[in-house]
Parts: sequence; C-alpha cells; structure tokens
Amino acid sequence: MDPNRVIVALVVGPVLIAATYLGGWFFFVPLLLLLLAAGSEYSRMMGALNHNTPRWLLLPGVGLVLVAMWWADSLLIGFAVFVGVFASLVYCLWLFERGVTTDAALDWFALVTGIVLLGWIGGHFFLLRRLPENGLPWTMVALLSIWSADMAAYAVGSFVAGRGILGRHALSPRLSPKKTVEGYVGGILAGTLAAVVVALILDLPLLLAGLAGLVVSVLGLFGDLSISLLKREAGMKDSGKLFPGHGGALDRLDSLIWSAAIVYYLVAFLGPLFPPAG
Repeated sequence: MDPNRVIVALVVGPVLIAATYLGGWFFFVPLLLLLLAAGSEYSRMMGALNHNTPRWLLLPGVGLVLVAMWWADSLLIGFAVFVGVFASLVYCLWLFERGVTTDAALDWFALVTGIVLLGWIGGHFFLLRRLPENGLPWTMVALLSIWSADMAAYAVGSFVAGRGILGRHALSPRLSPKKTVEGYVGGILAGTLAAVVVALILDLPLLLAGLAGLVVSVLGLFGDLSISLLKREAGMKDSGKLFPGHGGALDRLDSLIWSAAIVYYLVAFLGPLFPPAG
C-alpha cells in the first residue's frame, strides 16, 4: 500500500470529522475550498476535452451556489443557480459569435454541469449539516458510510480478491479496471455497518441509518465512476495532485458529494416515518 495514501487518509479524515463536529465557519470554509479546488480540476479536465470552461467563470458560479446552499434559503439557491447558468449561456453565445468555437453548446453544457455538480449537489453538505434536528450525526453517517465502503472495497479488492481467495471479477473494466465485484459487495456491507454503528453511538433511528448506509454504499460507486469517465476521456490518471497517493480534490469528493445529497433526501422524506432510537 502506498504510504502517502495512508498518511493523507489519517490526516484529512480526522480534520474533516473535526470540522463537521465544530460546524459553522469551521465546516463551511474547508469544504468551500475543497469544492473550489475540485472545480479548478474539473476546468482543467474539460480543457483537455477541448471544452471552454474557464476558471474565472466556473469558480465564481460554483462559489455563489455554495454560499446560497450554506444559507439554506430556497429563493437564494434558485437565484444563484439561475445566475450561474445564465452567465454561462451568455459567455458561450459570445464564443460562438466570435468564431472561437463551433461547439459552444457543448461548452455551455460543460459549464452548467460543473456548476450543478460541485455547487448544487456539493452544497448538500451544508443542507445536511444544517438540518434543524440531528444535522451533525446524519452528516457523520454520510461521511463514515461512504469512507467505510471505499476503504473496504479497496481492501477486499487488493488483499482478498487480488490474492485469489475469492477470485477476482472486474466490476467496470473500462472505467476503473481495479474495481472488483468482490470489493463492491464488501464495501456495501462495510458502509451499511458503519452507518448502523454511528446510529447506535449518536442515537439515530437504526432502520433509517442502516437504509442510508446501504443506499450510499450502493449508489456511491456511480459518483466515483462518473469522474473516472471524465478522466478516461481526458486521458488523465488523476484529477489533480492535491492529495499524494489519492489524486486531486475531485478524486476524493467524487462519491462523497453524492453521499451527502442521498442522506439529506432520505432523512428529509423518510425521517418522519422512523421513530428515534431507544
């Protein structure tokens, strides 16, 4: 195992957990910076695919949506998304009119995708943490379940299936050759178990927490593969070099941002149906 990977995991994980516990600006600022760093990497990947997604336009659009998500005001969120999408449209119309590109529509789609992915979906971190009841423990569920799923999938794929103990069946050979079916199943079990343990410790409804861990562990893979798709088409191994052994910010946030959104909507829609633990 790459020692840099272990060191980064032992540093970044506890720092993010501490920020989650403290809440407020301690939570907002680190995540804002991480998501903006991911936006910079996204812009670079889109550039490798010959799409015009300049940082000077993308990052303010992402940042504006994230600030709105932090305030958790639906009118402000809608306005921020509108401004980002409209500004992107005007820029891409200008590109086409000036003859800079013949793919202005695709440039616009790429910009809007970046704003929605990193601003709106990424901003669910803040909506989840600001839940009026149990925002902190549910954010811990989102973090620890997806981390547990990722680590278990890596461990099973590398040390168990890779040594022929269970065999090795490729899960997505074109997008992510190292992922295995065995690792995926191990990750689902670990992520679900982690959510249940968090629920027991922090007094959350066990059934809802277990469901959240299960859904996050099953669906988080697709967030991971979505960034793998971009990297494969851009001809890149990693989105960046911010975290040695792990890649860039986008590599680390690929499934995590979806995890926060999934847990938020599960709690928002199903929370009233599940009695509290104990």
